[in-house]
Amino acid sequence: MRIRSTVPLTMAALAAAATFACDQRPTPGAGPSASVSASAGAAPLSAAAVAGQALFETKCAACHSVGEGDRVGPDLKDVGKRRDKTWIGKFVRDPVTMTKEDPIGKELLAKYKAQMAPMAVTDPELDQLLAYIAEQGASGAAAAPAEPFTELAGADFEKAKGIYFQRCSGCHGTLRAGATGPNIQPERTRKLGTKAIKNALVNGLPGGMPPWGKVGVLSDEEIALMANFIQMAPPEPPGMTLEQIKATHELKVPVADRPKKPVTKRNWQNYFGVILRDAGQVAIFDGDSKEKLAIIPTGYAVHILRASSTGRYFYAIGRDGKLSLIDLWPETPTLVAQVQGCFDARSVDGSKAKGWEDKLVIEGCYWPAQYVVFDGLTLEPKATQNVLMPAIDGEQLKENRVAAIVASHHDPLWVVNLKEAGYIVLVDYSKPGFPIVDKFETQRFLHDGGWDASKRYIMMAANMKNEMVVVDVKERKFVTKFETGIKPHPGRGANFLDPQYGWVNATTHIGEPKLVIYGADPAKKPEHAWKVVREFKAGGSGSLFVKTHPKSRWVWFDSPMAAEAKDTRQICVYDKQEAKVHKCWAALERGRITHFEFDKEGKEVWVSGWDKKGAIIVYDDKELKEIKRIEEDWLVTPTGKFNVYNTAHDVY
Repeated sequence: MRIRSTVPLTMAALAAAATFACDQRPTPGAGPSASVSASAGAAPLSAAAVAGQALFETKCAACHSVGEGDRVGPDLKDVGKRRDKTWIGKFVRDPVTMTKEDPIGKELLAKYKAQMAPMAVTDPELDQLLAYIAEQGASGAAAAPAEPFTELAGADFEKAKGIYFQRCSGCHGTLRAGATGPNIQPERTRKLGTKAIKNALVNGLPGGMPPWGKVGVLSDEEIALMANFIQMAPPEPPGMTLEQIKATHELKVPVADRPKKPVTKRNWQNYFGVILRDAGQVAIFDGDSKEKLAIIPTGYAVHILRASSTGRYFYAIGRDGKLSLIDLWPETPTLVAQVQGCFDARSVDGSKAKGWEDKLVIEGCYWPAQYVVFDGLTLEPKATQNVLMPAIDGEQLKENRVAAIVASHHDPLWVVNLKEAGYIVLVDYSKPGFPIVDKFETQRFLHDGGWDASKRYIMMAANMKNEMVVVDVKERKFVTKFETGIKPHPGRGANFLDPQYGWVNATTHIGEPKLVIYGADPAKKPEHAWKVVREFKAGGSGSLFVKTHPKSRWVWFDSPMAAEAKDTRQICVYDKQEAKVHKCWAALERGRITHFEFDKEGKEVWVSGWDKKGAIIVYDDKELKEIKRIEEDWLVTPTGKFNVYNTAHDVY
């Protein structure tokens, strides 16, 4: 899964400053005079402008200024004179359409090269923002001096580096060049300035930036450290050789000492692996009884679990690159091997082709730029392959992350996407050295995705480009790419039969509250294949996962990374039969709701309450009613959940 932080999207229009009011928390270090006057020595602002300043500084100042020149977005001085309120309102509420259809919008998008997220701004709030921009711009007073940044050193530097790895690098990259989130290298962040960066870290922004300060994930002290850290040059971590990887290998239970058949009498194919993110653990549950069977120590912040082809083993990959092998056949699930193949990782999968069941496993690295292949039963390292290469547009890269890996069920192939480069490649694990044998130019900044219903086509999100891409793995060719919305994030996606369009797939979005359904049935419905056929404004922005099951009437989706707390705690379901969003509801009063997993039979859905005091909520899928809530002291920040059978067979 992809639990991540992002800084704000660059706004691509003069009107982009307008946004919605929200529960405010002051920026660390801001004094009470911040919302009293335009600047020192200027006339006091009107009441409307004071309200507008609070909105502007919370949501707009990370990209824009008033009278200080362009930042990463345009300077908004006199915007009310250049554009009428009707135009500004249209742009703010539907910037996607305006940058496609309006001539001025097209010019602005071309100039600033990024798409802003839609904002639910009311007319009174828009008036307040425009009042502040007009009065601040007309004051003629010198801007307040920028808050300088401090070069961190020693313990402060190490602490900030750790926070960046834990909260930021997944979206912005180890070297901060950007991907799912924008570039935040010093050339950009020093234009933003310390105060604007703090604003973004505290309050978040529409389009995916979580409000780390407001929700208590980062303290004021940590926010101040990070605002300084990302204005410094990024430290470049070292490489990791095969010999270094071998030195980390631990075989805890030799193959000869493991059971030859399942010892447990439980229905182990209906086990669930639940990630306890901040505890560095994975809990194994019996899906029938809901009983906790084991807690396995794994790498930091496990990202995903994958079941081996037979389902006997879980592979757990931590963000620290540690790979853990968990045997599910003993009476108590047991950790049998571990190894560290990367310093930073997100992806793993086993060999699934006939004759290769459980024999090999591949780990994809975020850093260094490589993938690593291991023995599937012992995790003994076998080979590394460097994936640093120019991007599809010719840019020379210093960072190229393996973002997702999906194993073919038909051929000895792993489908691997290379995030920054924009290639989807095929790795043939039947060949010596496990080489890349095919390479397809798709779109830059690839992220996550999965199979269509036939398991022939791979569909991946290029979320910084607002597109899905499709590759035909059987014919080994790139098929197409198409826009869906701002930052699609499907997880593995959701395959189901639509009453009108045949087989379809679905994605939600990080950057806007939008569920999109697109055709995925080129055999029977070629006229609709790889085209958006339905879309709905639903849920919240900041969605990470969409999930269904062949036996379910519903498609479930979340919005845990939304800037508004109420949106982070809700669940929404789409009705396949009626072709409409059925309902949304709040599932918790704290934390965030994220990730869905069905049981083996498709009758129950497990949902995570992502919080320090975490929860697992189990719903009856047919009735959409809660049937079990698990809340224990050891249930720390549960995120992804993975059913053995569904994960082994790619049921989604």
